[in-house]
Amino acid sequence: MNNNKFPATRLYALRHGETEWNVETRIQGNLNICLNDKGHEQAARLGAALAKRHRHDPITAIYSSDLWRAYDTALAISKAIGFPVITDEGLRERGFGFFEGMSYAEIEAKHPEMSARWRARDPHFSPEGGESLTQFRDRILTASQAITARHAGEQIAIVAHGGVLDVLYRAANGLEIQAKRDWNLGNAVINRLSWVPTTFSMVSWNDTSHLEEDALNEAHA
Repeated sequence: MNNNKFPATRLYALRHGETEWNVETRIQGNLNICLNDKGHEQAARLGAALAKRHRHDPITAIYSSDLWRAYDTALAISKAIGFPVITDEGLRERGFGFFEGMSYAEIEAKHPEMSARWRARDPHFSPEGGESLTQFRDRILTASQAITARHAGEQIAIVAHGGVLDVLYRAANGLEIQAKRDWNLGNAVINRLSWVPTTFSMVSWNDTSHLEEDALNEAHA
């Protein structure tokens, strides 16, 4: 297929709002953890900001991980824009197996050798019952490319998790999965990508303007 003749899919790639486990640096993985009060406020601000953009540059679909923290964030966008949320298990966070529920400090203290491999981004390491980085990357790229392929020439939103956005950032910038991370993956920030078959490219990253003090009122103006 000639990518130059294939209309791009424009993509809002969005992380869920804050949870208490984010604050506690506790591994959530595939566990269902709810947004905290700040996370609900962030989701509302995100929805209002995207609704304002939608009026001038329509969003045609909203996709989300089925985990509560992402789905509830997507529902805030759905309420603001008026479209239903389509869930996809393929957009779930990396499965961390028995690491899930533990804090970073607890993992380091109880499982130092495994913690070292995890921190070093060993692409083949997986906590018992979890996914390796390569397995996770392949799942996310398969799911996200299947979604974007359905919406050629359109603009869509995908609400997911920090690990998911990390995979998409690396794909858009040609970075290996084991490369050290030095970019932001903030809660409920706005990131934008473009996709043509098999290729993501960067448009903008880590827009936090809607989360500033007066952003909610401005977005409703």
